Amino acid sequence: MESTEAGAAAAAPTKNQSSIELRQPPQPPPYPMWKIVMVASIAAGVQFGWALQLSLLTPYVQLLGIPHKWSSLIWLCGPISGMIVQPIVGFHSDTCKSRFGRRRPFILAGAVLVAIAVFLIGYAADIGHAAGDSVTDSVKTRAIIIFVIGFWILDVANNTLQGPCRALLADLSGSSNRRTRTANSFFSFFMAVGNVLGYAAGSYTHLYHMLPFTKSKACDVYCANLKTCFFLSIALLITLTTVALFYVTEKRLEEIDDNENKETALSTKEPFFSEIFGALKGLQKPMWILLAVTALNWIAWFPFLLFDTDWMGREVYGGSSKGSAEELRVYNNGVRAGSLGLMLNAIVLGFTSLGVEVLAKLIGGVKRLWGVVNFLLAVSLVFTFLITKLAESNRRSVTTAGGATHILPPPVGVKVGALAIFTVLGIPQAITFSVPFAMASIFSRTSAAGQGLSLGVLNLAIVVPQMLVSLLSGPFDAVCGGGNMPAFMVGAVAAALSGIVALTLLPSTTADVPPPITEAGTATANQTNKY
Repeated sequence: MESTEAGAAAAAPTKNQSSIELRQPPQPPPYPMWKIVMVASIAAGVQFGWALQLSLLTPYVQLLGIPHKWSSLIWLCGPISGMIVQPIVGFHSDTCKSRFGRRRPFILAGAVLVAIAVFLIGYAADIGHAAGDSVTDSVKTRAIIIFVIGFWILDVANNTLQGPCRALLADLSGSSNRRTRTANSFFSFFMAVGNVLGYAAGSYTHLYHMLPFTKSKACDVYCANLKTCFFLSIALLITLTTVALFYVTEKRLEEIDDNENKETALSTKEPFFSEIFGALKGLQKPMWILLAVTALNWIAWFPFLLFDTDWMGREVYGGSSKGSAEELRVYNNGVRAGSLGLMLNAIVLGFTSLGVEVLAKLIGGVKRLWGVVNFLLAVSLVFTFLITKLAESNRRSVTTAGGATHILPPPVGVKVGALAIFTVLGIPQAITFSVPFAMASIFSRTSAAGQGLSLGVLNLAIVVPQMLVSLLSGPFDAVCGGGNMPAFMVGAVAAALSGIVALTLLPSTTADVPPPITEAGTATANQTNKY
C-alpha cells in the first residue's frame, strides 16, 4: 500500500492536468513516526486547558458576576475566531518563507498567546481588584473586561496553534494517506490525554495548595484552583511545544526540491480573500461532500457537547440551576456525575483513536467507518430521550422530619445508562477528531489550496454549525417546552443524515482503494489526481 502511494506521488503530471494543481508544493517523503507523535502531542497541552475551562470556569464566572446576556457573547468567540483566524493562519502558513519553516512560527506564536491568555483569565479577579473592583461587588466590571479579553485571545491562540499543527502533521506524512490518517489519529489520542488530565486536575479541589500564592483577597478557593491548574497547563503546553519544535524541523518554502513547479508555486501568491474564495470556488466534489458530512456531523455533536452536564443535572437528576437550594444541590450532583461521564468518554476516545486504522480495516475503509459511527452517534442521542423518560418516571422525593423536601437521586440503572451514553460516544468522537482532517489533507493535494488553507476551509464546516446551534438551540428548546431533548433529537437526525451522506456520496481515499499500477510500477496521473 505504501509503495503504491509513493509511486502515485512520483508520477509526472500529464499534459491535461490543470495548472492550478501545480501550485500545490510536492509532498516530501514521510518523516519518522516518532517526529509525527511529538508534533501530535502538542494537542495534549491545548486540550488540557480546554478541559479545565469546562470543569472549573462556571464557578469562576459566577465569582466575577458575569451577566447572563454576556455569556452568549463570550462563548461565541470560539466559532467566530475559528471562522476568521484559522483560514487566515492556514493561508499564511502555506506561504510563509521564514527560515524556521512554514508551520513552526505559527505554532510557537499560538503557544505563547495561549500562555498569555490563560494568565489573563486566571488573574482577571486580581487585576480587576487592583484596578478598583471591590470584593463585595456582585458584578466586577474590570475583572470581567480582563476575563473577556483573555478568553478571546485564548480562542484566537488555539486557532493559531491547532490549524498549523494539523497541517504540519500532513506535511510530515508526505504522500502516504495511511500515515496522514495515523498522524491525525495520534492528534485525537493526545486530545483525549489532555481531557483526562484536565478533568482529573479540575476535580481535585485542593490542588491550589501546590501554589499557595494563587489564593488572594480577590480570588477564592475555586479561583485559586483554576489558577493553579492553568499554571500546570501552561507548563505542559510550553514543554511539549518546545520539545516538538526543537526536534522536528521543516524545510523552508524556497528549499522544497521541485525545480519544475517551484517558480509557479511562489509566483502565484494572491491576496488572502482572493485566495480563499478561489479555493472555495475550485473545490472538487469530494471536498464539498466532506464539508457537508462534517457540517451535519457537528450539528449533531454541538447540542450534546454544550449541554451534556446540564442534561445530567436537569433531566437525569431532576435538579435546577435556578431553583431552590435543594434543586441546586441535586443539579450540582448531576453535573458532577456528568463530569465523571466526560472522564469515561475521554478514556474511550483515547483508546479508540489508537485503533482507527484497525477499525477502518475491519469495517471496510475510513468513509464506511465514519458513516457507521455517525449512526452510533444518532442512536446514542436517541437513547438520551429514553434515559430522560426513565429518570422522570422513577423520580422520588422524601420529606424530612423538619418538613423539608429531599429529592432522591435517580435509580442505579438510570445513572449507569446515562454514563454508558457518555462512554459510548467516545468512539464516534475519536473518528470525528481524526478522519475528516485526514481526508481534507488527502483531498487538498490536488486542489488549489495548500494544507493549511484546506484545513481552515474544513474548519468553516465546524464553526458555522456551532454558531447556529449556539444561537438557535436555546430558543428552539424553549418553543418545544424547555429542556435539552429537542436539540438532542435534532442532533440525532443530523447524525443519521451525516452517516447516510458519508456512506453513499463520500468517495474513498486512494489508500482505501489502490489505483491501478502501470507497467512502470506507478499509478497513472489521472488515477493519482482523481481525489
